Amino acid sequence: MNPLPPPLPGPLPVPVLDPRARDVVPDYEGMHALVADLVLPAGASMYVMSTMETSRELIRHSYYRYEFATVAVTHSLFALEHVLTERLALRKPLQDLIEQATDTGLIPAELTARIDRGQRLREELAQGAITSAAYSPLEAIEMVRAVFDTVSLLLRPPPAAEAKAGTAIDTGAAAQPEDRLTRLWAEHRRALYPDSFRGVDIEGVELILLDADVAGLVHTELNGGLDDNGIALLWACIADLDKIAPLINSEYCASYFAKLRTMAQVAATRHIPTAI
Repeated sequence: MNPLPPPLPGPLPVPVLDPRARDVVPDYEGMHALVADLVLPAGASMYVMSTMETSRELIRHSYYRYEFATVAVTHSLFALEHVLTERLALRKPLQDLIEQATDTGLIPAELTARIDRGQRLREELAQGAITSAAYSPLEAIEMVRAVFDTVSLLLRPPPAAEAKAGTAIDTGAAAQPEDRLTRLWAEHRRALYPDSFRGVDIEGVELILLDADVAGLVHTELNGGLDDNGIALLWACIADLDKIAPLINSEYCASYFAKLRTMAQVAATRHIPTAI
């Protein structure tokens, strides 16, 4: 783990407006409205959510550094490539994945045309044909929006699965606590901790320590079981998670800690006596 650098003395300096972005919006507040419709898709993995949220924030902060807009486009394509690789069960270059998804009807031609521009941008940057200042925030947001729309479409369940879900029992909720906890633990171990929240304290709760405490307790539960003290500590962690959850202002971080709370709850529930 890379430790955080020591804090700077005094308040951080306010970023200076990049003059090239002066005509995009009247002020920085306008950037919030510009990216407001870039909503992270439901059902995305932690990797995809992190990548897409970073892309959105790069556009927001292109108000201060113009090049961030172009970088946002190239970064968003990592999420698209990841989702296509999983959906098609293939490892190919992004352009080949896009073509196959279009040929099989996973992506409509209209969306393909929109994301093609971003794909060409990535190739031109790699070849040195253009620089990171090639696109304005307004141009970049249209390409990033195309990626958001495509990923959301790819993550949507097929119609048959949606119909089945309407009549079937939620297997995640109905599964045995032991099986569900094992699955949640495996997902948690694959998830990336939100780097921007290392060393962050909310309402007296240091997030990375809370994460480590819950992980340690769940690991103990899966390998022999918690004693009374461990159970009490786990419930205390759940109380802390409930306290910080409404105060987290990052979608990725909020999702990470929501899943952490679910895992902690499932582990703690195993020690609640069942009614006779």
